[in-house]
Amino acid sequence: MSWIPARAALALLGVQPQTLYANVSRGRIRAKPDPRDPRRSLYHRADVGRMVGRRTGRRSAAAVAQQAMEWGDPVLASGISTVERGRLWYRGRDAVELSETWTLEQVAGLLWHAEGIAFGPVRKKAQARNASLLSRALSVLAARVDVDPPSRGRARQVLVLEAMRLLEDLMAAMLGPAPEPGIPVHRRMALCWRTPKAQDFLRRALVLLADHELNASTFATRVAVSTGTSLSAGLMAGLATLAGPLHGGSTLSIREMCAAARRDGAAASLREHLARGYSLPAFGHPLYPDGDPRAAALLARFKVGKIYAALRDEGIALTGEQPNIDFALASLSDAFGLPPEAPFVVFALARSVGWIAHALEQIETGHLIRPRARYTGVPVPAIGISQHP
Repeated sequence: MSWIPARAALALLGVQPQTLYANVSRGRIRAKPDPRDPRRSLYHRADVGRMVGRRTGRRSAAAVAQQAMEWGDPVLASGISTVERGRLWYRGRDAVELSETWTLEQVAGLLWHAEGIAFGPVRKKAQARNASLLSRALSVLAARVDVDPPSRGRARQVLVLEAMRLLEDLMAAMLGPAPEPGIPVHRRMALCWRTPKAQDFLRRALVLLADHELNASTFATRVAVSTGTSLSAGLMAGLATLAGPLHGGSTLSIREMCAAARRDGAAASLREHLARGYSLPAFGHPLYPDGDPRAAALLARFKVGKIYAALRDEGIALTGEQPNIDFALASLSDAFGLPPEAPFVVFALARSVGWIAHALEQIETGHLIRPRARYTGVPVPAIGISQHP
């Protein structure tokens, strides 16, 4: 019998907590106390699944559209990646299995339907080193937006070549010039950060983060390129969205959580965080009710530092949720002494490969993404009736 925490049940049902509790009281969904924390409840997965099926059959188009934007129904067709049976798949290939041996360049070839992907050195103007990493990366893209041609109507092979140059620009902005010509991204990172022992772990992380279905930054990229704008503009939209604290910018929240744990102890700091009504950053994922397989695959490969081990154990005990890929990435950075910006750099450069794949796919559709809004403002008067008598 499979049981899931409230967060996963709510994500599947797409309802408010009150509705979940009402279904429990009516006997439609079985619940039991969480043995790890009697203050919380677990919910029967099959019962939740049946309720999802019933609701799907009678939801209005407006309700479907609203939920689709919040971990709900698919909002557009894509053949790039998906989450099925608790696993992440890249064009039908298990991402965790690929991470055992593949490089980011190989994944780019798979997702872009292209061969011979390489991010070779290009001549670059000197970057202002006193600017923030994000500012440098966005500035490089902004400079290209001004001169790059529109994406629409151009041959795919030309766009792929442009994408390779575009990613090299991003790497130069985030990592500096390549120390050796033609080296793969993970080795370039290890050399840049002077952590050769982290090289294989960085390779695995890059593969696991290359794409993740239609997340917020990917959707932003697709919306941008659906207008016909350049690939660089699409990546700029994706990178700006990734920087948000609920997406790739969650590293700052994890750092704050670690600082509190060092000061007050892991258990006390996490309890205080929950007592304020906040969810724990880097724990749980709506698409993976049984745990994020990307995080599990990465965390199984290295020894987690003391503070992260304490946070992991206390976080699981308090919430019943497993660490997600954000936690794994932050733990990797801590374990190998990578610079503070490393988790975001790994995330951004890896996910850029996915953004390009989705941009290419969106360009091929030739469609403009233009959803409708569900108006909740002042009622519109009936035709022929004046608002001002």
